[in-house]
Amino acid sequence: MIVLVVILLDQAMKFYIKTNYYYGEERNILGHWFKLHFIENEGMAFGMKISETPIGKLILTLFRLGAVSFGFYLLKQLVNKGYTRGMIICGALILAGALGNLLDSMFYGMIFTESSYHMANVAHLGHGYGKFLYGRVVDMMYFPLFTLKLPDGLPLLGGKEFSFFDPVFNIADAAISVGVITLVLFQNKLLKKKTEPDAPKVMGQAN
Repeated sequence: MIVLVVILLDQAMKFYIKTNYYYGEERNILGHWFKLHFIENEGMAFGMKISETPIGKLILTLFRLGAVSFGFYLLKQLVNKGYTRGMIICGALILAGALGNLLDSMFYGMIFTESSYHMANVAHLGHGYGKFLYGRVVDMMYFPLFTLKLPDGLPLLGGKEFSFFDPVFNIADAAISVGVITLVLFQNKLLKKKTEPDAPKVMGQAN
């Protein structure tokens, strides 16, 4: 259910942004600290890439496909081996996020037209801008919480403005991040199997 809910929310948001925003469009949602800002990327979470070439994109998509396939198997093993509910929830969040971005990479190039910087030419379902496995991931969530100017005496970065949080991401990225961060912070509790309840003692049985 967690995987299904995350996928539905993630894909619904991406479909809405892709078909209602022109490329680069930005709208304030909650003041100036939460915005929807439409961009696309061919890489990993938060716009990271392993290569600028088409073969790099193909390798990344195939890696995602393999990781998601293994993820379903691994999640089933966690359930069967009796790991804690928290561990299973974290695994489901990570798997759902990976699957959400994989769907973009696999199919969006085939089903959506190219996004444009012009308001009158937002994308729509139709003749695709790319081939199978070469779709771009849709990102839109932007939280520029604060901006500050770094001290002039700081090496390399002195005098420059620093904005937190700059990366633009999507619901799938957020699910992966929540799952991973929770596992890191609470690994001692989550990476354990549930203890079996003690068997009831028979009356008169010796201690």
